[in-house]
Amino acid sequence: CRSVVSGHRDVYTNHWAVRITGGQEQADKIAAKYGYMNLGQIGSLDDHYHFRHSRVVRRAAYSLKGPHSFIHMDPEVEWAQQQVVKPRVKRQAQSDPSFIHFNDPKWSNMWYIHCNDKSSRCRSEMNILAAWQRGYTGKNVVVTILDDGIEMNHPDLAQNYDHLASYDVNGNDHDPTPRYDSRNENIHGTRCAGEVAAVANNSHCIVGVAYNAHIGGIRMLDGDVTDIVEAKSLGIRPDYIDIYSASWGPKDDGKTVDGPGPLTKQAFEQGIKKGRKGLGSIFVWASGNGGRQGDHCSCDGYTSNIYTISISSTTENGNKPWYLEVCSSIMATTYSSGEFNERKIVTTDLRQHCTDGHTGTSVSAPIVAGIIALVLEANLLLTWRDVQHLLVKTSRPVHLKADDWMINAAGHTVSHLYGFGLVDAEAMVLEARKWMTVPHQHTCSQIPERRTRKNTSISITTTGCSEDPEQHVDYLEHVVVKVLVVHPRRGDLEINLISPSGTRSQLLAKRLFDSSNEGFRNWEFMTVHFWGERAEGTWTLEIIDSPSKLRNAEVLADCTVDEDVGDDDDSGGPCHSECGNQACDGPKADHCLNCVHFSFGSLKSGRTCVSHCPLGYYEDIVSRRCRRCYKGCERCAARSAGDCLSCRRGFYLNILNSSCTDTCPPGYFADESKSIHLLLAGMTCVPECTNGTFFHLEEMTCSPCHSSCRTCTGPGKEECIQCAEDYLQQEWRCVQTCIPGYYSGEAAGVPHKMCHRCPNFTELNVHIKLPFFFCPPGVLVIIMLYTQAKLFELVVYLLNKFL
Repeated sequence: CRSVVSGHRDVYTNHWAVRITGGQEQADKIAAKYGYMNLGQIGSLDDHYHFRHSRVVRRAAYSLKGPHSFIHMDPEVEWAQQQVVKPRVKRQAQSDPSFIHFNDPKWSNMWYIHCNDKSSRCRSEMNILAAWQRGYTGKNVVVTILDDGIEMNHPDLAQNYDHLASYDVNGNDHDPTPRYDSRNENIHGTRCAGEVAAVANNSHCIVGVAYNAHIGGIRMLDGDVTDIVEAKSLGIRPDYIDIYSASWGPKDDGKTVDGPGPLTKQAFEQGIKKGRKGLGSIFVWASGNGGRQGDHCSCDGYTSNIYTISISSTTENGNKPWYLEVCSSIMATTYSSGEFNERKIVTTDLRQHCTDGHTGTSVSAPIVAGIIALVLEANLLLTWRDVQHLLVKTSRPVHLKADDWMINAAGHTVSHLYGFGLVDAEAMVLEARKWMTVPHQHTCSQIPERRTRKNTSISITTTGCSEDPEQHVDYLEHVVVKVLVVHPRRGDLEINLISPSGTRSQLLAKRLFDSSNEGFRNWEFMTVHFWGERAEGTWTLEIIDSPSKLRNAEVLADCTVDEDVGDDDDSGGPCHSECGNQACDGPKADHCLNCVHFSFGSLKSGRTCVSHCPLGYYEDIVSRRCRRCYKGCERCAARSAGDCLSCRRGFYLNILNSSCTDTCPPGYFADESKSIHLLLAGMTCVPECTNGTFFHLEEMTCSPCHSSCRTCTGPGKEECIQCAEDYLQQEWRCVQTCIPGYYSGEAAGVPHKMCHRCPNFTELNVHIKLPFFFCPPGVLVIIMLYTQAKLFELVVYLLNKFL
């Protein structure tokens, strides 16, 4: 179903998302057949392509019909969707009448990280300084900011800037520099980037939370935001980028219900399944700034997504900020701005400046992204769900003021304002060092026995899919409730969910400004308030309607769980396939009394049977145990320092003694421009794989790149880092010639030529305004005009003698 944006009129673009099997050549043929231009694969989504039609108006109030529309009926096209502009707003709090500006960009102003005095106004419960003191600064972890671009030459960012973690989706090039204007509209991304990875000890501005991390920027908010734009942005280099931080979303106006489109949903799923070599990309999201408008972040499909970590804000005194939205999907909280007498956040600003006026939940998401970078440095093998478990386990209520703090049946303290509490960086890195990966996630979907009509209390009884070991729900992580509610005024509704243990979670609060009569069309509400509770039993969904005008309600409840905690399941049934000949006391892999292949874990943390040991462990054939490799080893033959086969990111493999080191010894050098491991050969540090090949982690060999790539991260033509000789870089591919409308030229920070779009130079008046393009000599430009329903073609040859 499509999302509903109240009060918003659709704007149709001349871009299409198309699903075609058969590869790039087949997609090119289909595009040419109907007059489209194929702009390439959409992010990391296989068989999905980005088409543009030059004869369709760039922005229209309705979907124009014509010969191009026949693409929907082509048997080779599985799916096609014209892209609609999606309103997206940056989550920086707007100016408050009582705002007082503090212009003192010094380390001593960073009250939320350290304390120089013992006054009651000194707050540092996030323990970031303590995590630094334990040696964690984000080294070798890659973070990117999804926003309006970042100022990569900013003196507080340049040293940590990573061009491989950056891209300009709005301009289809590799330069994420913000567009400058007199109003400084595009300050947001640079401010967020500074919070994460501003350089330390350089006598400029501030210190980032992860001041040794790599920082990149995806410029995607400074233009029309469509489903394609969002999906592309989320799918950029998922095997290289560890953490994606986003401080934006649908309008925080108290009346909008909107979320990811079909492509963006797929991009989230692809990132979770394939990102970070299967460990899962980390998506951090700001919860929203619609508090003054009575907004509720459960109506934001980005923050209520199980794949994102939704982050809230509190003031330095632990009060609820005036801009804060509340909802049940919030996982944790950081400090941010508050009232006029409460301090704000210091960070980098546009035009190489600094600011002490960064505000809103936009502050909080990058802080958590930086803290997670510290955590991944402590344990780079954490999965996306491991990170969420660590947040649940280590976040604390401390002095945060809220009337709804409660302790759920699993013993977790949680609030709709602040999730599980204020993040604790030191506690997270300490837990990460000894953390055992949680087992695979199971999902159980339960549909009520009958549909309900004009019924405000719905009971759902579930066994947690106990009849199916592959779906069996035991202990909960996220609970998702999908509803279809018909109501003449959506803002009058309140929805609560009560677990079998009696824990109550508010899925939706009333919204004063939401007068829509569209109800909720298969909208998904998500809560983390039942984390760790048992799934089995009777659930109650309350729909409170005041005044009572509810017409119809239908519910599909999806419970998503993991199985790393709790008591053994004593129900009868077959053992797991990984259990050995000594049987089991439950249906799961961690219920086995012995293993067919290998046992992973410890008696303290819990053991589970696996077919192969994960990265960072080796398989002890004699004891059938997974044993941890030496520090720095990604794969190893045994547990000593000299038994490494490959190294974690940031370490180098010394082939002479099979050890992993974080620096090369005197007389050797490290090629930091490569995103692959390095070897020591003779007296020189050289890449492990030569140009034209990449390190294949599963096969542990150097495999060939695509013929168009000089260096790459994988075998596909979309995975080039540098192009082969005589090739040009066009978006994510290397091509021999640029497509029409582009010309070849140099690019800052890129060692080879790239295809650049011809710039809009001036205007030529022919009854209507006609864009006139200035391109280098010899480039053919075809400009289409629509005049009185007739199509004319104006062909302009720009020859040397005319320029």
